[in-house]
Amino acid sequence: MRNALLILAAIGLSSCSQDPPAQADAPAPAPATTSQQAGYTAGMVSSAHPIATEAGLEILAAGGNAFDAAVAIASTLNVVEPMMSGMGGYGTIMVYSAAAGLPYYLDASGKIPVGVNADVYRAPTPNYMDNRVGPKAVSTPGATHAWEAMHERYGSLAWADLLQPAIRTAEEGYLLDERIAGYIEYSFGEFSDYSKSIYGRDGAPLGAGDRLIQSDLGNTLRILAAEGPAAIYGGSLGEAIDSAMRASGGFLAMTDLENHVAEWWTPLHLSYRDHDIYTPSAPAGAFPMLERMGMMDIAGGTGMGHNRLEYLHTFAEITKMAYWDRLAFSTDPDIGKPPYDRLFSPDYWQERVGTIDPVAAKDFDYSGIVSANSENTTHFVVADSDGNIVSATVTLGGLFGSKIMPEGTGFWLNNSLRYCTFEPAGNPMDAHPGRRKMSSDAPSIILKDGRPVAALGTPGGHTITQAVSQMIMNLLDHGMTIDGAVSSPRIAFIEPNTLAMEETIPAPIREEMAAMGHEVEVRNIGNANALAIEYLEDGSVRFTGASDPRGAGLAKGL
Repeated sequence: MRNALLILAAIGLSSCSQDPPAQADAPAPAPATTSQQAGYTAGMVSSAHPIATEAGLEILAAGGNAFDAAVAIASTLNVVEPMMSGMGGYGTIMVYSAAAGLPYYLDASGKIPVGVNADVYRAPTPNYMDNRVGPKAVSTPGATHAWEAMHERYGSLAWADLLQPAIRTAEEGYLLDERIAGYIEYSFGEFSDYSKSIYGRDGAPLGAGDRLIQSDLGNTLRILAAEGPAAIYGGSLGEAIDSAMRASGGFLAMTDLENHVAEWWTPLHLSYRDHDIYTPSAPAGAFPMLERMGMMDIAGGTGMGHNRLEYLHTFAEITKMAYWDRLAFSTDPDIGKPPYDRLFSPDYWQERVGTIDPVAAKDFDYSGIVSANSENTTHFVVADSDGNIVSATVTLGGLFGSKIMPEGTGFWLNNSLRYCTFEPAGNPMDAHPGRRKMSSDAPSIILKDGRPVAALGTPGGHTITQAVSQMIMNLLDHGMTIDGAVSSPRIAFIEPNTLAMEETIPAPIREEMAAMGHEVEVRNIGNANALAIEYLEDGSVRFTGASDPRGAGLAKGL
């Protein structure tokens, strides 16, 4: 190994997403450029929706810091991307505090309900697959308590002020674009009469160009602004959730809400190419991302030529190995922790790399464990002029989560239990009552010489760690700019044996990969958001942001 150094893993301080609709999976070439802005000095936001980006900038312009802006962005995404994330959802957040000089991982995933019966998610229970997507798949929503935890520790503006952009957008409404209108149309038949009254008109779904007004959601946000997250975790909003669960037969109960708390953890750390990379530790399952980078370095990936045949084949085979480790070793820290010393050993990396056949793909084989994949998630990054950073991956699980909207609230509940691994019964990623959920989220922050220089992340289920490792290698191995690193073509392994390749990878290479035994499927991978920070000689900073051309987001600065 040349420059990749030992990983230090620590667990110290005190996610499981539905397949996207067919139209979202349709392969299409990515545009040549990202949405990007460069040269700003007061702050930068990159998110999956322009209105959410503007909400974050509004808070920064009002004197708020990155942590304040993150609350505004997350709450506004609840309004403008209601199918992807929100108060009824969960996620994984990486923060960097300039004052502390350290990154931290904030787990925004609520625990599995204490009353869950995992047998209902597998045979011989009749219609067991249905139980994985509806009310029985709802787990404790952790998002809103995490917003509060971040604000309490690091925020500077009043809590209520941070929710005003979301309240305004919900009550005034916004014009639907074709993407969001398509998601509404695809899911509309599964909505309740109540949620249809919000997302439809005269019994038909709203379409592109229609104004979506969410008055009940606006009122819920006003309650949240006045009462704080206590309104959800035991108050009136919690009562609405509890009532919806009892009426629909879900396992989530008031006691789960009352006992929920967001948790701070020490992240994983990798020294790589004279940079320090930080990403979440357990209970998140981000460690395969760092494994892949270490094994690619052992294999000599940099010398293979970026996205050439040998490079892509090697990465695909390494990705399968790291995914095997994810399934085998992800666990709740209360039960144990992944064997980081082994997983991040150069000797272990060399051993695994030595098994790669340079001219033929090997089938993935890990009997009895299959994990779900999704793109129904979102990611955002924000930084301020003081050097504070938030990189957050947030979700409802599936598209519009469980499709359960508590009457009168205007927000969706997640279906995160869908993404546990139910066979064999009792495995570490099963739906164990009261345990933490596993996830593939990998929001990451990169430091050089003790100062943050980049933050990035993406949605995409278990393809997340694959996409993030490729973006970081684009930056540090191949010298790309942040927008180039984000927009560059990607590949991803999808169990049991599919290799997703983007259409922007030349057809002859895709054909050669297929000839080597890879089961190639052409599709887009992820919807990343990222930013970079440059430190100037006069002591000032300059931001560059990048929002993935695979989505419709916006990177913009002050």
